[in-house]
Amino acid sequence: MAFEPAGTGRPAPASLFARRPELRLMLLRAAWPHAVGPEMARRCEPVALESNVLRVRVPDAAWRRAAMKNAGTVLGRLHGLAGSLAPRRLSFFEEPRAAEPAAPPPPPIPPAPDAVARAAEAIPDPELRERFLRSAALHLDVSSRRRPHA
Repeated sequence: MAFEPAGTGRPAPASLFARRPELRLMLLRAAWPHAVGPEMARRCEPVALESNVLRVRVPDAAWRRAAMKNAGTVLGRLHGLAGSLAPRRLSFFEEPRAAEPAAPPPPPIPPAPDAVARAAEAIPDPELRERFLRSAALHLDVSSRRRPHA
């Protein structure tokens, strides 16, 4: 694959994102954690891009104040990451995130085979014996679901 210099008729990568607002928003969402850091990225989420203004959902008034205080720095970092595709302004609105549904409980582990249970009787500590049986049963259950290599 040969390198093609600018002016060869191919659009620049920035223009590909600029053509479709949803792609530009995707780019800004990807750059967001790098611009704001992990703590703020976990709590504040870019949700829309309207007239060169990035609208950001924050969970409460305290995070809104913190975000507004750092808006200039964040815009500078976004500009460094996204160049001309960075927004000119940030707009913050309060809306708590919905609680994520709890993960379903893991499926029950089938009991260990009789031979393993008999061997486990030699373990004097009941808690250790129970942990051993659970580990062995889980290992054997997972191993039995694997397909042999052809």
